[in-house]
This record gives sequence, C-alpha cells and structure tokens, in this order.
Amino acid sequence: MSTTATEDPTGVWLIGARGSVATTAVAGCAAMTAGLHPPTGMVTETPAFAGAGLPALSSLVFGGHDTMECPLPKRAEHLAAQGVLPHGLPAAVRAELVAADAEIRTGGPLPGDARTDEELISAFTSEISDFLRRRGLARAVVVNVASTEPAPPAAAAGPAAPPPFEPPPPGRLLPASSLYATAALRAGCPYVNFTPSTGLHHPALATLAARSGLPHAGRDGKTGQTLLRSVLGPMFAQRALDVRAWSGTNLLGGGDGAALADPDAAAAKNAGKERVLADTLGAVPQGQVHIDDVPALGDWKTAWDHIAFDGFLGTRMTLQTTWQGCDSALAAPLVLDLARLLSRAHTHGLTGPRPELAFYFKDPDPGAPAALADQYAALTAFAARLQGRGE
Repeated sequence: MSTTATEDPTGVWLIGARGSVATTAVAGCAAMTAGLHPPTGMVTETPAFAGAGLPALSSLVFGGHDTMECPLPKRAEHLAAQGVLPHGLPAAVRAELVAADAEIRTGGPLPGDARTDEELISAFTSEISDFLRRRGLARAVVVNVASTEPAPPAAAAGPAAPPPFEPPPPGRLLPASSLYATAALRAGCPYVNFTPSTGLHHPALATLAARSGLPHAGRDGKTGQTLLRSVLGPMFAQRALDVRAWSGTNLLGGGDGAALADPDAAAAKNAGKERVLADTLGAVPQGQVHIDDVPALGDWKTAWDHIAFDGFLGTRMTLQTTWQGCDSALAAPLVLDLARLLSRAHTHGLTGPRPELAFYFKDPDPGAPAALADQYAALTAFAARLQGRGE
C-alpha cells in the first residue's frame, strides 16, 4: 500500500451490493487490509500510483442498495464453494462482511412497486446521505455493479431534462440505474457505472450531470474478452492487416448469465464490445457476439473469439482466442480502483466525465483514446495530476 494514501474514511456505496462482484470487492478489500492476500489485479496499488494520495484500502467503508436478501457472509460462502473466493476467506473476514451488510438498504423498484421516480430517488438519496452522516464520511463514491438492464426505448427519453435537483416528471420515466445515478448526484457523491446499463447516460439526466459539480465515469467495466479486443484491435490496425470478420461467443452462468439471457440486456452488453472494435479498427467488421446462459458454470466464463483477416497479397488468415476466467475476481479490483480514483478526483476539485479512466471501460467517456496502451498512459498521467492537494 502506498505510504502517501490517506486514512480519512471514504465510503463506497455499491448498487447491487449483495451480488458477486460487490461481495468479492468487500471480501477482497478486507483480505488485503489484513495482509491475507496481495493486491493482485489492483492497478492503483502499483508504483505509478504511489504518490496520488488515494484513499487507503483500510479507510474504505462499504454500504449499498440491493433487492436481494441473502446476507454478505452467506453470499461469500457461496462464492468460496465455487472457487471464486479462497477457501476459508469468508470466515477470516466475517466481521467486515457483517459490517458492510448492515449498511445495505433495500433497493428498487421492486415488483409491484407503486412509487414514482421521484419517490424512489428521494428514498435512495436519503439512505446514501444517512450513510455519510452516520459513518462520519466526508465523501462516498457510488458504484453501479448491478445486473445489466435492457436499454430504455427511445420514447422513454421524454422531454428536455429538468433543472438539476428538481423532481422529474410524475410517474415512472427512468430505468432503475438512472434512479440510482440521480440519487448519487443529489447526495453529492461521485458516480461510477461499471455496467452497460443507462445510468447517467439517460437524456433526462444531462442537465443534472453537467451541473452537479461532481466527477463521474463509465460505463461497462472492461474485464475479459473486451480487454483482449482493445489490445488486438490496435495490433491489426498498426500492422495494416485487414480484419474481415470478428465473431465471439460467451458462455457464463450466475446472475450475469441469467440477466443476459434477456435479448435486450444482451444487446446493451454487446454494444460496448462493438464500440471497442469500431474505435480501434475504424469500422465494425462482420460477425457478432453471442451470449449463452449456462447456469452450471456459476461465476466462471469462457469467451471465444474468431478473427478472420487478410495479410500481404490478400492471403487469408485467422486468429482464435480463448479467455477463461472469473468475472467477479476480474472486476472486483477494478471497482476498488475506480472508487479510490473518483474519490481522489473529488477531493482534487475535478468535475464531470473523466475520460482519463477509459482504461477501465468498454464504453468510456468522450475524448478517451481507444487502444489499451494509450488508455493506460492517460491513466498514469491522471495519477500524476492527482498528486497535488485538493481545494
């Protein structure tokens, strides 16, 4: 851990707080703080970030919203049984899991929930604000790690955005991810969308996001297949090799597999995967990504890519890749990285979208480079910028 990290308590409010990614992040943070495991996979624990003044891992205080009732200690036991968490870790960090679970509030909208958007936003805002007050936190970062939701229909965009902090139109206009995003900004919290869901990208929230004076980043964490695509795409472009087709298949189970069995949710997920190819190759080649729900795989995923390309004199060639990994274990350290970086950006007085964090996202904020190497350079430059004291 960096010797320049700040020990001031910093909140991390997780949307989807009892899901696999959130549980892994909470358990992992506790394990690293206790010295039980090294910070493998955490970019912010590498030397390039040693002077950035990020919140210490030991200073992070967790809470969140979820519609699930399974408590974090039990959820962690399930993940350990699947090999996602090390055997014995849930027992070793049980106190930290219990403490985080005590800060989780019931989310929504629940089935049959008759509350309007404004009623839900007000409830969420109050719960986040109460977390800040009770725990004596100067700030908290809200991170959406909930299951992917379908993109809202174009008609749901509604009229021009209302002024900031004024109630939205009566009734139900916004998807759940946008309700939480609105609540985050109303509570004065930086916001990270680690999912493909709409969040702050809803047109009705444009004014609120622009005038909130808060940093925000996202969307859709880049953990596996798309991480590899953001490396291989520039390779083909820089070698002047013509990519004719790029097809892929994902096999996964768990909550993500079930959520992405919905064709509309899968379409929202695949949009980010296509964007990476469009940005790095200059065009989207033929081929699609197929997502198959295989419940027996649990939290483990296999991703195949088949790339057809032309070489010198039109010689036809192919490259095939296989990525097998655990999404929760890949995502959790990135969630902790982003919470630390957005918290520090907030103390530094930075506002608005942060394209410097494109390294972490399939669909980064405007103005970000597309190639992973360029994104990493922008990220480390951002870390150097954060070394000064905030106002």
